[in-house]
Amino acid sequence: MTGTNPTACLLVIGNEVLSGRTQDANIRFLATRLGEIGIPLREVRVIPDVAATIIGTVNEVRARFDHVFTTGGIGPTHDDITSECIAAAFGVPWEPHPDAWRRMEASYRPGEFNAARQRMGTMPRGATLIDNPISVAPGFSMGNVHVMAGVPRIMRAMFEALAPHLKGGRPIISRAVHALALAEGLIAEGLTQVQNRYPDIDLGSYPYYRPTGNGVAIVAKGTEPADAEAAIAEVTRLIADLGKAPIQGEPAE
Repeated sequence: MTGTNPTACLLVIGNEVLSGRTQDANIRFLATRLGEIGIPLREVRVIPDVAATIIGTVNEVRARFDHVFTTGGIGPTHDDITSECIAAAFGVPWEPHPDAWRRMEASYRPGEFNAARQRMGTMPRGATLIDNPISVAPGFSMGNVHVMAGVPRIMRAMFEALAPHLKGGRPIISRAVHALALAEGLIAEGLTQVQNRYPDIDLGSYPYYRPTGNGVAIVAKGTEPADAEAAIAEVTRLIADLGKAPIQGEPAE
């Protein structure tokens, strides 16, 4: 679908996500924003705060994807080990980052920049900082790995600071059509034929259930707007031929 577009993987790091205590709110934002700058998100993994798992997973995915984004595990507590694990993955020391340290120290009253907070100014040697306009403590990039906070508001601010420095590709666009009282089993064969005619488009079928009625949404995504529009035009005709009323766009949530 994306030709020469760079690809991305997201690692959501945190026991609290795996336990069900915290619901991740960052995946949708990152998938959308990365698509807008032409870096399709191809894989998401949720992994625990376990050093061996973080190190091994980071080394695996940074070799497979053009960009790796991580969220979570860069706070001041004992289980915030992402930063030191990234250092281990790259084989470099984990040490005070001069600029991060200065920023952090200046943000606290004298004596309040304690050992726990100093962890947030400690990073892999050679890290490039990702600004944090919300709570000062920065994220960082090492090679093609971009390390950000797990708190959604802070993560989003960090990503917007990082985005201008990311080399993307052609934006991923989407076109959609949906219909009420349409079952996937009725449209599946026709969708396969449309997909085969547009191999560079990702054609997805998504059932929905609403108080106003159930149905199916068909979404075409790709880097060629003309192809996405042509594919959706064919799907629109297919829906009409099945005796249903096609509605352009995605259904309201």
